[in-house]
Amino acid sequence: MRSWNAFTAVEATVRAMVADPRWPGLPVPDRAQVIAARALVTPEGDRWLFGAHARWYLHDPADGRWHLSPPPRDARTRDARHPAAVLPVRVIPRGPDFAAEPGSTQAFVGPDVPAGLTDQIRRLLRAEERRSERDYPLSAFDAIFARDVPSTVAAIWGTIMWCAYAPAFDGNERLITAFGEYLRRPLPGDEWVRWLPAPPLLDLVTLVSERLRAGHSRAALRLAATMADTAQILLSDPRFRPRALALLTMVEPTLRQPHLDDRAALRDDHAVRQAWLDRLPERLGRAALVETDPETHFRHTVYDLLEALDFTTEPSRAAAAFLADLSDSRGLLPGFLDHRLRRAYEELARAGLTSTSAAETTQPEGFPTRAPLPYPWRAGPPETGAYAAVPMTGAHAVPETGAHALPSTGAHAMPETGAHALPGTGAHAMPETGAHALPGTGTHGAQGAHGFGVPRASEAERPVREGPRASGSGVEPPDRAAAAAVLGAAYAVGLAWGRVTGARVPERGFAGAAALVHRLIPERDDLPF
Repeated sequence: MRSWNAFTAVEATVRAMVADPRWPGLPVPDRAQVIAARALVTPEGDRWLFGAHARWYLHDPADGRWHLSPPPRDARTRDARHPAAVLPVRVIPRGPDFAAEPGSTQAFVGPDVPAGLTDQIRRLLRAEERRSERDYPLSAFDAIFARDVPSTVAAIWGTIMWCAYAPAFDGNERLITAFGEYLRRPLPGDEWVRWLPAPPLLDLVTLVSERLRAGHSRAALRLAATMADTAQILLSDPRFRPRALALLTMVEPTLRQPHLDDRAALRDDHAVRQAWLDRLPERLGRAALVETDPETHFRHTVYDLLEALDFTTEPSRAAAAFLADLSDSRGLLPGFLDHRLRRAYEELARAGLTSTSAAETTQPEGFPTRAPLPYPWRAGPPETGAYAAVPMTGAHAVPETGAHALPSTGAHAMPETGAHALPGTGAHAMPETGAHALPGTGTHGAQGAHGFGVPRASEAERPVREGPRASGSGVEPPDRAAAAAVLGAAYAVGLAWGRVTGARVPERGFAGAAALVHRLIPERDDLPF
């Protein structure tokens, strides 16, 4: 029998109050008072609040800000009423934000896309590929598809990629290989995983608005319908569902009123994009934060990553290891993190273990640099650094240094030739130009009742939580589902950071996320065993 948990109890109480139809009509100060009265404090002095978007917020004692951050569920707590007057409006639940569509952070490596979904997309693709490229020119996605490919094919691809929470796909995923014959260049990544950028909503909008301006309203309607049909199919997979529902909500009004976007299209593509976003109800707002508020979206992805790493003994340290992959030449990242996560990240920064994926661009002098390469593809384990084989002095020994200290020279440098060379160079190189600089895979795309917490359970009563191990980012998920969730969440963080800063997605993925692939390869759905 599970013991009573203060965080779970507060969540249940707040959810019940916010679900009351009268909640949205309450004055903001009254709602703030109710939420502030249910703040919790842990023995370390951390103050927690369950607020907007049905998520927890952690108070930063240094500057008074509230950061999105999941709480330590097994920590002791006590009630700690917080002054309601100082709560920012953004952390106070409005009502509809608690009804967000549930999704999944899992990547598409390990657990494949359901066969039924893939078959439906393939049938739709075969029907739409017959359109004439003259009637359906590529006004977007032209860096991805060959010039003779109709924009209806691009509409299906763009919808899939925009709706995916984390578009990291198995190299043999049938949903992706279906597009192989249309691609103009290889997709980034290798035969194990394709690290695909997520297109902005503007690219989908451009396909439609260009046809409207050209006077081809029927073609514009066909493209909108293709996006809606694709999104409808994607609803069956929780990794697509939240954004697929949001896209359906934005597009369907144009199917009922074909000339709804005509005037906006005459202004520009951005006007049509804004018209689409304005159609979203508040309950779907979080799904579109990537478009409306990239910085808040990034904070939510960090929250997702911390939740995915809940199996570790110290989720903040584990998450910092993944954040260390992000390029942050301007030093912006620490300002987005709560104080616990910021401390863990700054420890890595002082050790020189951050911005490990920055090498996908160039040094200030303009010379190319090389990103650290994930340990699973090395010829053998290094003897020192974060990837060293750690002596196991107990069942759950934890490495004590660095998370991404990959030597790129010396005895353990990644071989560039021979049997252990990393695939993905040459034909699979990431193009340096183009709006999406995407590649495929050759011609056929291979590839207490009173608010007080209870004491901690004894070690014998608590389930054992795995600590970080010397593998990839420093963690070893307990099973395939957990590994796919961490992989997806980590990749989504990288994509979200790119939206905030303009940083490019590394061709072979972010080092920590890429290193998790070895955990999933033996359990791929397409392997015979």
